[in-house]
Amino acid sequence: MAAPCPPPPPDPQFVLRGTQSPVHALHFWEGAQAQGHPVLFSGSQSGLVHVWSLQTRRAVATLDGHGGQCVTWLQMLPQGHQLLSQGRDLKLCLWDLAEGRNAVVDSVRLESVGFCRSSILAGGQPRWMLAVPGKGGDEVQILEMPSKTSVCALKPKADAKLGMPMCLRLWQVRGTHELTNPGIAEITIRPDRKILATAGWDHRIRVFHWRTMQPLAVLAFHSAAVQCVAFAADGLLAAGSKDQRISLWSLYPRA
Repeated sequence: MAAPCPPPPPDPQFVLRGTQSPVHALHFWEGAQAQGHPVLFSGSQSGLVHVWSLQTRRAVATLDGHGGQCVTWLQMLPQGHQLLSQGRDLKLCLWDLAEGRNAVVDSVRLESVGFCRSSILAGGQPRWMLAVPGKGGDEVQILEMPSKTSVCALKPKADAKLGMPMCLRLWQVRGTHELTNPGIAEITIRPDRKILATAGWDHRIRVFHWRTMQPLAVLAFHSAAVQCVAFAADGLLAAGSKDQRISLWSLYPRA
């Protein structure tokens, strides 16, 4: 008797529309939960950051701080109500979102206009580390924040031709795995470290087991390149695409 076929991948739980521009960055904010629903930030090619309520499934605010240049990265600091946004205007903005505010309170001038997203390493301390694209398109600059003090610059050897960094992650363990499908815009790991998801140029979202890297699912919904993926603490997966849509998926519920 033939083994039963695995069930087909599910459809998105719901879809957010209204950015009117390709979506390049996503980030969940658990600290602003309304009746158990996290807030989702999205960064668009038009330079806007949309703040989405997952309860009403509508944008509740729009942040405009990058002069119409693409927003490529979004990250909340673990302490307080501060959001970092990186744009192709060579600027990284720090937003104060406390008590309904949406003001830029500080910024860092970047030295490379590439596609590389920045990265932070921060606990509950006032000081934190920030990695940003550096000079010449092939360096990485490490800053101590909020003083913006340079810690070091990571430079390739003189005879090395490593090319432009395309992603950064400040991390305290490491390993490597070669993916069979090229053209990955972003990789994200679920907070419980059981599964990870990739955003593919081939319009697909791929889901893998984190420890074994066994493929678990291929999600085909978007009609253009998927440019960003993000997990909420409850396991909800968001994916943003060049087709101007954000899909939300409930996969492999956390035990």
